[in-house]
Amino acid sequence: MASSTLRQSIGPGILLAGACIGGSHLMSSTTAGARFGFALVGLILLTNLIKYPFLRVGIRFTAATRLSLLEGFQKRNSLYLPLYLVVSLVTGTFTIAAVSFVAGLLLTNIPLLAGLDPYGLSIAVLVVSGLVLLLGHYRALDRLSKLLVVLLTLLTGVAAITLLIRGPVGDVAASWASTDPSPWTLANLAFLIPLMGWMPGPVEMCVWPSLWMFSRARDTEYTATPKEAEFDFNLGYSVTVVTAMFFVILGAYTMYASGDGMLAGSGVSFAQKLIQLYTAAMGGWAAWVIIPAAFSAMFSTTLTCLDAYPRSIAAIQGLLRYHDSGDSAPGPTQRRFDIWVIVHFLAAVLALVVAYLGSIGVTDFVFGAMTGSFLTAPLFAWMAMDTINSSLVPPEHRYGVVMRTLCWFGLVFLSGFSVLFIANAFFGLGG
Repeated sequence: MASSTLRQSIGPGILLAGACIGGSHLMSSTTAGARFGFALVGLILLTNLIKYPFLRVGIRFTAATRLSLLEGFQKRNSLYLPLYLVVSLVTGTFTIAAVSFVAGLLLTNIPLLAGLDPYGLSIAVLVVSGLVLLLGHYRALDRLSKLLVVLLTLLTGVAAITLLIRGPVGDVAASWASTDPSPWTLANLAFLIPLMGWMPGPVEMCVWPSLWMFSRARDTEYTATPKEAEFDFNLGYSVTVVTAMFFVILGAYTMYASGDGMLAGSGVSFAQKLIQLYTAAMGGWAAWVIIPAAFSAMFSTTLTCLDAYPRSIAAIQGLLRYHDSGDSAPGPTQRRFDIWVIVHFLAAVLALVVAYLGSIGVTDFVFGAMTGSFLTAPLFAWMAMDTINSSLVPPEHRYGVVMRTLCWFGLVFLSGFSVLFIANAFFGLGG
């Protein structure tokens, strides 16, 4: 791979990383370390491994066929596209609202904004994100997300390494073997399921890099080869896994054995505790560096989600009406995209208003969105697996024995935990 063409192809995978490094990392990974030390590292790594073949499908399918994965869904099974549309319309609203809510909470760490309502700050984040997308389109999304991902990864890495050198506050090393309380109880499903739901991201994300590839190709006037596209995806995915480990270290080394209170209290309280993890690692002087870094994670996630859900639905609209191929080309598709950005913005604002009036806390709001993503994961996993291994894809680009086996294992894993969660939540299994 030539370095010049490789640089032109890098983008969709990094955007995926920008979407992933948000609630699952800042909230779930940090809290996992704070409550259980390193006991959940294996589950976090396993979840990343299980979702890898499904999230990789979009890049691989589009690079091999020059069709969007949504086109593949439509050609493979007439039910896939309507199912993806219905679920995306619901999950998109709550996901965008949830990530913007966390971004607004983080802004309360800035003295000038500390007295403002976090819900109002969340709406301000949505306004800025919407303007970036409507005025700057894909190019602005690509440039800004890359900057934010690099900033967050570097600063989080420095904080984690600093902590490893200074040492933990408690006997966290023992948590590798056992921890009290144990995370492996039915009572902890309400935490484990959200952790896996957005770790590293919802399975429905498999469609997003596929659509971003078309926008990237138009922006650079270069179409990535299958090898270049997969290198881009693997690079972004690696960043999400490494960053998740950084956040576990931050939580474990600064709050182990006292992490049960991590999500207690108001949303503002959570945001303050989160920033304290960084300042404890690097010193109080680092607050003005770390606050923008933590915020950049959630702003990047808000920005990419506010782009991806409308982009997907605009493409589906074109495919279902047979107007275009659904690849986000300029013209009618761009106009549909702009309309859906506005619709999702208004829907997310409405969700925030409802949450405010209902006094819904950060845990219920964000973890509710995470849980919904996990429960729909088996559906999207099946659709992705079925499409990449179909006759639509040249034989050399279909999954081999290893990846097929991993897909089936992942599908059983996701389905099994979904059934267990539903049985425990609604029927009192083990209660």
